[in-house]
Amino acid sequence: MPPNFVDIHCHMLPGIDDGARDNADSLAMALLAVDEGIETVVVTPHQLGAFSHNLGDEIRVRAVELQELLRANGTPLKVLPGADVRIDDGLIDKLQSGEVLSVGDHRRHVLLELPHELYQPLEPVLEALVAHGITGILTHPERNRGILAQPGLVEPLVEFGCLMQVTAGSLTGAFGDAPRAMAERMCSRGLVHFLATDAHGPRSRRPKMLDAFRRAEELAGEEAAIAWCSGNPSLAAAGREVPAGATQVRPARKSAWSFWRKAA
Repeated sequence: MPPNFVDIHCHMLPGIDDGARDNADSLAMALLAVDEGIETVVVTPHQLGAFSHNLGDEIRVRAVELQELLRANGTPLKVLPGADVRIDDGLIDKLQSGEVLSVGDHRRHVLLELPHELYQPLEPVLEALVAHGITGILTHPERNRGILAQPGLVEPLVEFGCLMQVTAGSLTGAFGDAPRAMAERMCSRGLVHFLATDAHGPRSRRPKMLDAFRRAEELAGEEAAIAWCSGNPSLAAAGREVPAGATQVRPARKSAWSFWRKAA
């Protein structure tokens, strides 16, 4: 039976970015998340870049309001504050001041978003973060066009200490063949630390996790899949250290019966 999941990347706060539009969307997303086995969600509106107007204190207040809304509606989902942060000038200072939010607001891990169309070297910002006791988590590398053009960029980043968050939908083909192939490659090689929904609404880009967990289990084994969907996200959400480096993988063995059933 799958474990309870923790989703560290979800645009569930209403009316603050390109995610949930209103409370009704947020409630619908929360119900979908619970149905998928998600017990905790870090709400992560965009910050910096085109969303420089989204400030830390507003996100904190809205996260509390969303938790109260869910509680009033009997929805058993824990909400923690966070942000999906575009790499930008002043990132470190804004994290230190609390203007930009870290995962769970612990100033231990931060979600880092690259421009979708290109890759830019991450080592300088990763080093600067580490100097302040913060570890960078690169969001959806499997969807970045620069990384898709140069898949070999991922492993050196993992060796450098960067944590990798793959979108659950990428593993199930929601973003097309190239992101799915890249996500599968990363899982098979243990170059993943988190699977997260990066959900943006109740109708499209929904908070779906279960199918991705099962696919990760096939590619990398049960232990790795649990680490990516539950263990590591729980640590990050609590402000505790997440093991860096590659994950040991043990792909699930397919029985002769499963082979013949598929062939039929």
